[in-house]
This record gives sequence, structure tokens and C-alpha cells, in this order.
Amino acid sequence: MGALMNVFDLQLHPHKRRNPLTGQWVIVSPRRLDRPWRGQTLDPEPDILPRYDPTCYLCPGNPRAGGAVNPPYPGTFVFDNDFPGLRPDPTSGRYLGNDLFEARSERGLCRVLCFDPRHDLTLPKMEPESVVGVVTAWVRQSVELNAVPWVGYVQIFENRGAMMGCSNPHPHCQIWATETLPDEVEKEDRRQSEFLDRHGDCLLCRYLEHERRSGERVVFETSEHVVLVPFWAVWPYETLVLPKAHVAGFSGLNERRVRDLADCLRRLTIRYDNLFQSSLPYSMGFHQAPSAGNQAAWHLHAHFYPPSLRSATIRKYMVGFEMLGTPQRDISAETAAARLRELSDRHYMHG
Repeated sequence: MGALMNVFDLQLHPHKRRNPLTGQWVIVSPRRLDRPWRGQTLDPEPDILPRYDPTCYLCPGNPRAGGAVNPPYPGTFVFDNDFPGLRPDPTSGRYLGNDLFEARSERGLCRVLCFDPRHDLTLPKMEPESVVGVVTAWVRQSVELNAVPWVGYVQIFENRGAMMGCSNPHPHCQIWATETLPDEVEKEDRRQSEFLDRHGDCLLCRYLEHERRSGERVVFETSEHVVLVPFWAVWPYETLVLPKAHVAGFSGLNERRVRDLADCLRRLTIRYDNLFQSSLPYSMGFHQAPSAGNQAAWHLHAHFYPPSLRSATIRKYMVGFEMLGTPQRDISAETAAARLRELSDRHYMHG
């Protein structure tokens, strides 16, 4: 009996898991949710918004903060960010005081992509064909921006909800094309290239094979994609969206895969809303091969990072030990996957 109590159990005992994409670790504390909660509880975000908001700078026909007026767009709408974080023509240069003080110029193109003219929609509430239009726009923007000679990487990301710092509820995302690789992308580029050199295989192709065989962290599959909670997940209900075929970037998505990815994203975000019966906040982004990246090493994938932990109004905070030491999560990836797996594909607001 005493020997059995010493058997290491991923669902019971605190432990660390390593992320093979970045080499970083996360501490998993499976029993932490048993503790009483007396921390901050946020007000839920309103689920009911007007179809059109005359004060919204993303609605059709409205003036934006920079002075331009939006056209009466019927579907997706892309424009250069009026207040971009990066510009395509910065003063080129480098600052090097000594080994401790270094800076260099960085060019970039920053765009906003509106998903739909309706102000009151989100991806899970949009019609399937409208979500196909969004994924199609992502493909076009990726191809166009990767063709700019100095662009090194194209990052597509969405912040949904005020909890994630989103300043406007109108359905939209951002696209940043940068001259050099962002830090997280650089880590993934290095690790995937090293895995290919060492094993002669794509890291995420190999990982997906193991996950599909196990099934314990798979949330659902479509004909072309798999949604799963990664073994190394940091956020409570974090997910990874992976094409089953080896696709390095958006340029590798044909019409069949575009439509399937749209269906996959809509079904996942519906489950997120159903989790706590509210519009679940999250940060989402796609990682794809850099402009000059190794196509054989890179596997297109999307990260979804929702912060909600116990309910729609209680979030996970990355503070204290997480900021100063190692990220830590309170439920296992397997428990989170099981919870998401049992949720319906039908949005709770539709009965």
C-alpha cells in the first residue's frame, strides 16, 4: 500500500511540464482549485450590443479616430491602423552604448481587419460563411504582406473582451508585419528547426500524431484540423488548433482547408462561450513560417489563451511566482480538455 502512494500521478501531484515549442516550463498544481477564493471578481461583459453603434470607429460609414471614414463594407474590411505600433519607414539605425545598452530600428506594417459590419457579433455568433470570409482575408493578407521585400514575419492576432485589453467590441483582429521575428516566434523557429535537424520530422506533426493516438487532451477534430489542450498549457482553458496535414503557413491553405478552419474556429469559440455562458475573453494568434523560414520545420497553428478560471468573472492572474519564476496552472490540461470536450457545438444563446 505504501508503495502505491509513491506512484507519480499527473492528475494528483504537483509537477512541471516542458513546452517543446519554446523550451519553457510550466508548473501544474492539480489541487489548487480546492482553495477558497477571496480575490477580485470582475463584472461580466454585456452579451447584448446594438447591431450598429454610431460612436464606434469600426462600424461601416463611421469616422475613425484618425479622421478617415469607413466605407459601407458588406463583409470583411481591412485598413492600415491609424495609430500603428510600428511604421514602414522609421529612421534606420542602431544604438550600442556598450554590452548592456543596445537598441535598433524596427520597421512594420500594422493593419486592422474587421470581421463583419455588424457591431454585435463575435466569431461564434457569425454565420459560417462569414467566418470563411475572415479566414480567406487572413490568407490574402499573409500572402500580400509576406511579398513585401523587408517583411520578416506576419502575425495575425485577436484580443477579445475588455479583460484582454480590447478597446472596441466590434469584431476585429490585428495584423502586424514586422521586419524581424518576434520573440515567441523566434523561440518556436529555433526549436522546430532543431527538431527537424535531429529527427528528420516536423515537431508538431509528430506531436499531433501522439495526441490523436492518446485522445485525452483532444477537444474535437474536423476533417482537416484538430483542437486540443496542449500538454504544456499555461492558461486554464488554453487550446492549440493544428492542421492534420503539414501546412507551413496561410499560403498553404486551399479552399477546402480554409472552409474547414473556419468551421473549426467557430465550433471552438462556441464552446468557449458555452463554458461559462458568456462571451469568453481571450487572446488568440496564429504562428506560421517566417517569410524566409524553413517550410519543412514549420507547422501552422493557432494559440488560444482565455484567462477565465473558475467562472466568467474570475480570471487567472500571472503574478508573483509566475512573473518572477515559472508560470503555474491550477487544473491539468487533461481536466480542461475533458471539460471543453463535453460542451455543445450549439451556442447557449441559440437555445
